[in-house]
This record gives sequence, structure tokens and C-alpha cells, in this order.
Amino acid sequence: MSKKALYIRHRAQPGKREEVKRIWEKYARAYIEGANGHVAYVYGFDDNDPDAIVAYQLYTDEAGTDDFVKQPWYPDYERETAALLAGPSEFRTITPQWTKGDAA
Repeated sequence: MSKKALYIRHRAQPGKREEVKRIWEKYARAYIEGANGHVAYVYGFDDNDPDAIVAYQLYTDEAGTDDFVKQPWYPDYERETAALLAGPSEFRTITPQWTKGDAA
């Protein structure tokens, strides 16, 4: 299996989670919808933390994980969201060992 996954947890400043989501929608959503390298992408709110956002991304290969940050809009996205975050985000790369739906 050559797929690669990425787990990201952002912590917004109190009450700013919806604003972070709007910025994500403004810059990233359309790109992700059309990106061939994304097998799956989940952007969600943590049910136990009113300020936390979690994104899970599954890519066809490791190269796909780099494409997102190389987009021309990415510096603006990063700058605008950084102003609303409570601190650094948690990033974890994952090497999938099994994925539902993969052909054997």
C-alpha cells in the first residue's frame, strides 16, 4: 500500500472556530474537491472541544501530501488562519496499513 494520510488538529481561539472554517472554505475546499491526489478528506469539529478542528486526509501517495501546501493561495490561507488559532497545530503523518475499500 503506497497511500499516505495526514491528521491535523487545530485549536481556534475561543469562539473563532466558525471563522477558521470560513477561511478553509474560501481557500481550500474547491481545491480539495478537485484534487486527484485526495482519496478522502474529512474536515470536522471535535465534539468534545468547542474550539478544536480536526482534518483527516488520505492521499494516493506521499507526493500528494505536499501539493496542498504548494498551492498559490496557501500562504494567504495560513496567514489568515494563524491569526485565529490559539497556538501551533498538531500534524501527524500516517502510513495506512489497511483502508476499507482497497482492492486486495
